[in-house]
Amino acid sequence: MTALCQPPDLRRPVARLRLPAPPEPEPSPPALRVGLFGGSFNPAHSGHLYVSLEALKRLGLDQVWWLVSPQNPLKEVAGMAPLAERVAGARAMARHPRLKVMALETRLGTRYTAETLARLGRWPGHRFVWLMGADNLAQLPRWWKWRGILAGCPVAVFERHPYSYPALAGPVAQAFADRRMPEARADELPLHPPPAWVFVRIRPHPASATAIRAGRRRVAG
Repeated sequence: MTALCQPPDLRRPVARLRLPAPPEPEPSPPALRVGLFGGSFNPAHSGHLYVSLEALKRLGLDQVWWLVSPQNPLKEVAGMAPLAERVAGARAMARHPRLKVMALETRLGTRYTAETLARLGRWPGHRFVWLMGADNLAQLPRWWKWRGILAGCPVAVFERHPYSYPALAGPVAQAFADRRMPEARADELPLHPPPAWVFVRIRPHPASATAIRAGRRRVAG
C-alpha cells in the first residue's frame, strides 16, 4: 500500500508585531503641605511669626498662610483696624519666602472657619493643617460648627501660657482624646486623615496684640 504524501503547508508564517510598552504614567507631584493660621492680626506681631516658623519646622510644612479675618464674629468691631491695614501690617511682619498673607475669606465669601475649611477641602494638590493657640482650643466650643473644624482638617495646637493646661483638660481635648497624636509624630499630621490633632510645646513668647493696642492707646492719649 502506497503511503499518502502530505501536501506542503502553504500558509504564510504569521509575523507577530511587538507593540511598544505604554509609557509609564507621570508621577503626581507631592501635595503641598500648608498650615492655615487664621486670626484678626490686629496687629500682626512677632509672636505670630514665631509660631509660624515653629509650625514650618515641627509639622514639616511647605508653607504657612496667614488668613486675615475680615471680622472675627467673637470679637468687637470697635477697635478693629480696617482689613487693608491689617493685611498690610501682616505682610510687613511675615517677611519669609514660605509665609503667605491673604484675606482668603473675603475671596471665598465665607465668614466662619468651618465654612472656609469646607471650601478648601476641595482644593486639589494641597494638604491643610489648621494652626491655633491653646487659648483658642479652650474657647473652640463657642465657634460655629466647631466639630466640623476638627472633622474637616487636622489641627495643630500650640502651647500658650497660661491657657495650655486648662485647654487640654477642656471639652474639646476630652471629646477628641482618642484622636490626639503624639508630639513626636507631629510631622505626620498633614498626611493624617481628620479628625486628628497634636499639641505642640514651644517656648513662651511675650508678644500680645492686646498689649500692643493698649500701648498704642496710651501713646495716643
